Formats: sequence, structure tokens, C-alpha cells
Amino acid sequence: MAMAASRVASQHNTADLESSRLRRSPPPPHQAQPRPPLPARSEDQDEDEDEEGAMTGGAAASQAYGEAWYWDERYRKEAGPFDWYQKYPALAPLLRLYVQPHHRLLLVGCGNSVFGENMVDDGYQDVVNIDISSVVIEQMKKKYHDKPHLKYMKMDVKNMSDFESGSFEAVIDKGTLDSIMCGQNSQENATKMLEEVNRILKENGVYMLITYGDPSYRLRLLKDMENWTVKLHVIERWERSANQDKWELTKPLPLDDDNASVVSVLGPKPDVHYIYVCVKGNDGARADSSAGEVVD
Repeated sequence: MAMAASRVASQHNTADLESSRLRRSPPPPHQAQPRPPLPARSEDQDEDEDEEGAMTGGAAASQAYGEAWYWDERYRKEAGPFDWYQKYPALAPLLRLYVQPHHRLLLVGCGNSVFGENMVDDGYQDVVNIDISSVVIEQMKKKYHDKPHLKYMKMDVKNMSDFESGSFEAVIDKGTLDSIMCGQNSQENATKMLEEVNRILKENGVYMLITYGDPSYRLRLLKDMENWTVKLHVIERWERSANQDKWELTKPLPLDDDNASVVSVLGPKPDVHYIYVCVKGNDGARADSSAGEVVD
């Protein structure tokens, strides 16, 4: 009994920790089902700083992130497209490095993002989008009914049984694992998701995770996959001035479990999004510690 209680407490602590990493302000009082505000839509630095804070409106909201009803309600009320974390033009150089135009790729937790549309416009030929919300999937099907290279399906990322094993060359995740980590049973559900991602990827397929989570929070999850090689890239949350050093997007950083190597290169608390590129293969689970160089 005590062990069960301990496991439950651990799950709640994980969700609370993830939520606290995103939260900028507490939720309004006496709000039964708080709805997170829209993330910043401007390129301005001050608005971009609210981006992660928009992932959660407090513990109550974060606990509902794995529930379809929450997202159905949200997409009924919120109009207009939005891309979490980064838009396609910013990530395109890295995507081209790992994902070829003829590859079949999956965008998980697509929401009402234009990311898939941008990929098709840039030459990608088979882009499948899934989301747990039937509301947003119907919206997107209507919006893109005339784009045969874009497909939309309602699906829970923790159970993608409609897809055959080894059916995708790439899976792209911008915020889906993060939202799961903010919810109930976070560790269990994150593992289910990653196991499904691993199953549907072809040999040498790529899972690209764009996240706010540094290696001390994310690498332990990714290394649980037995046959993934993990590389780390970073991208600034906004464009730096020309005279500031920055890390080249297409160059991997040194990677270790405790984040020390990242801190040694970028300094403490770098204002970046982390991009984990996980390649499915037979070499066994490992972090790739190779790195590029800082460029002006």
C-alpha cells in the first residue's frame, strides 16, 4: 500500500515540476477548468517569453492536457492557426538535414498548426497529421481538403494502432511530449507514447522532439528506448543580434545526462528550445556526445 502511494506521489510531483517550469503566473482563482492563454504570436522578445507559460494555466489545467475534451473545448473557442515553440522556416534547415522530401512523416499533436502546410509547400510529399481532438481534426480536414499531400486523423499518440509498425521515416513532435509530462500519470503516458513512436518508425527513422526540456529532464526518457541514438540541437527562442555568438542549428551539442556539457557551452539557463534527434537503429540506446562549434 505504501509503495503504491509513493508511486502516485511521484507521478504528481513530476507533473507539478513540469508545470512549474512553464508557469509564468498562477491561474485565476475559483476557475474549475482553467484554459491556458494563447501563446505569443509576435516575433517580439517580450511576447516570446510567454510561450512556455502558455502551455499551462496552473496545475488543474495541466492535469487535463491528456484529455480530448480539454482540447475539443479549447479549439472550439480559439480561432486561427498557431505553431507551438517554433515555426517551420526556423526549423527547416535542420529538418532538411534529417528528413528527405520523399519520406513519409508524421506530425503528432498537430493542432491547428500550419507546419504541415509549410512542409508540403516546401516539397515534402506525404505529411500525416494526428491530434487527440476531433474538433481540430475536422477543422483541418475542411481547411486542407484540396491538398492531397496533407492528411489528418484523430488519434491518441499513446495508441497509434491504426498505423502499421515501421510505416514512417520521421515523427515530429512540437510540444506533445511536453503536454503529456504536465499531465496525470506523466511517466507512464510518456513511455507509452515513445514506445508507439518507436514502433511506427522504420529502421534508421527519426523522432525529432522540439521541447523546453533540457537533458536533465528529457534524456532519461529518451534513453529508455533500447535502440535509439540521441543527438541534441538547440535553437534560440528569438533571433539574436548579429554581434552575439550563437550555436549553429545544424551542429549537434555535446550531450550528457546531467546537462553539464550543455551548460559548459551555452551557459546556465540558456534561452533556447532543445531539439532531440533520435535515430532508430541497432546500436543500442546512447547519447551522441559529438559536437560542432560556436559560430559568430
